[in-house]
Amino acid sequence: MGETGLRPYKLAFLLPGLLTLLAIILFPLLFTIRVSTSGWDAITPELNWVGASNYAQLWGDVRFWQSLARLGGMALGTVLIQYVLGFALALLVWRDVKARRFFRLLFLIPMMTTPVIMSVIWRTIFHESLGPANDFLHLIGLGPYPWLTSGGWAVASVMIVEIWQWTPFMFLLLLAGLISLPREPFLAAAIDGAGPIRTFLNVTFPLMATVSIGAIMIRLIEASKLMETVYVLTSGGPGTATETSGYYIYIKGLRDFDIGYAASLSITYLLIMIVLLTLVGKLLHRALVGGRS
Repeated sequence: MGETGLRPYKLAFLLPGLLTLLAIILFPLLFTIRVSTSGWDAITPELNWVGASNYAQLWGDVRFWQSLARLGGMALGTVLIQYVLGFALALLVWRDVKARRFFRLLFLIPMMTTPVIMSVIWRTIFHESLGPANDFLHLIGLGPYPWLTSGGWAVASVMIVEIWQWTPFMFLLLLAGLISLPREPFLAAAIDGAGPIRTFLNVTFPLMATVSIGAIMIRLIEASKLMETVYVLTSGGPGTATETSGYYIYIKGLRDFDIGYAASLSITYLLIMIVLLTLVGKLLHRALVGGRS
């Protein structure tokens, strides 16, 4: 009875926050959908109705689909490398190693920096003639490489910056998962005479499956919004070699001021990301957890 009597009061306290949250989420989304059905641009700055013409134009926009495919490749590549490196670093400081607290703090420094500022610094590092990257490579008999002036190297440069910036985040999540693992399976493996590699493959990695899926999905969601690094480091160039969906939407909306079309790109991009990330999550669960359930 007491619980039933208190329920209206609980709802009364939760309602203002819930309504505020819904307004913050729903209003921009609904307004963007409305804008996507308008011809709002630099010449016609109004919400006139054009129906689905923006979406019809979108299907033939090769540049958008190329930027989406490019984003997918960069996101999958960077997150995979971040996962491998983050797992390796987490395993390194999980066990009793000297100065492990120092290393834990050291590994987190890149994540604490502002992406835009670090992209400016990395742009200086990758400068073809003045940057220290080519100077260092020259000392070991390599280079120079056109880090920011060649399509393939520019993509590699963006991925290097993303990996450097966000591997600590993956490291932090995976380290938290390793610390929370039960000790009994490891004791049983030691009694069976399992070595480090066998213990990792048969005990550590399977126990970390759910944590791994969560870490990978969080990073994929963030990587799918890749824009700041591209904006500062390469401006989508050379040509459109590093242009991602977010940067292309920025060009259409804030450079060309084709607001209606940019809104339709945003809604399409959102729906595609929801579908793809849902499929990736199911595939990861089936691969890492489904086989043992």
